[in-house]
Amino acid sequence: MLEEKLTLFHFFGFIPFTVVSIFDILIVAFIFYRIMTLIRGTPAAQILVGMFVAVTVAIAATGLKMEALGFLLEQVRSILLIMLVILFQPELRRMLSVLGQSPVLRWFYKTQPTEFIDDLVAGVEQLANLGYGALIVLVREVGLGSILATGVEVNARVSADLLTTIFTPRSPLHDQAVVVQGGVLVAARCTLPLAEDVEDQRLGTRHRAALGLSQESDAVTVVVSEENRSISLAIGGVLVSGLDGRELKQRLVESMTPRSGDKPLTSTEEEE
Repeated sequence: MLEEKLTLFHFFGFIPFTVVSIFDILIVAFIFYRIMTLIRGTPAAQILVGMFVAVTVAIAATGLKMEALGFLLEQVRSILLIMLVILFQPELRRMLSVLGQSPVLRWFYKTQPTEFIDDLVAGVEQLANLGYGALIVLVREVGLGSILATGVEVNARVSADLLTTIFTPRSPLHDQAVVVQGGVLVAARCTLPLAEDVEDQRLGTRHRAALGLSQESDAVTVVVSEENRSISLAIGGVLVSGLDGRELKQRLVESMTPRSGDKPLTSTEEEE
């Protein structure tokens, strides 16, 4: 039989330990490791310790024939599942979110980063209205490790307020670029390569940096001019300027959707 072929040895002479048992143990260990990683440093960790103590007491009560305590714990057990859902609701949502973002699972479906793009576009419009210059890099397939190494680590969820705070003049991080990957602002104050050969010599440093990076990688770069408050987008070595919020969102969705390909851009470069 197949089970006999997969059996490595027997515990106590009769409990089989198979190759499947190894994978079983590894999967369970990984699940527990991920759970502990997610709840570490949160109130849920203390609740989990309390539940472990309660389960230990329940087992001990059963073994020691403590009828009253056993009866009490038996009544609690019937509503334990509901208690778990209520107490660990934030952690369960985080676990499901992490599971859904797994590269293994994302291989089977195309993600639609609409929510993340909505927050980014709102931030870009807010920066343009305030007249704050900005340079925002969106990572796609090609990694930007060398670019990230030049900046300051942030690792915060993208939001309009975060972008406005970073690019506010005199902010320690407002100079140069921020890098966004998967809806997370990974780093700020990153240095980008400047494009040397450009058709429009009036382009400022931010637009040259956006073009320079787009020529060396597949990243998408959004530029906000502090002089004329215009919004530009650089991708594939082409710069498109004079975009409004609706046009920017449409182009970002098309560019950032996995396997969608690059939509050809029409260059209407403007002075920064």
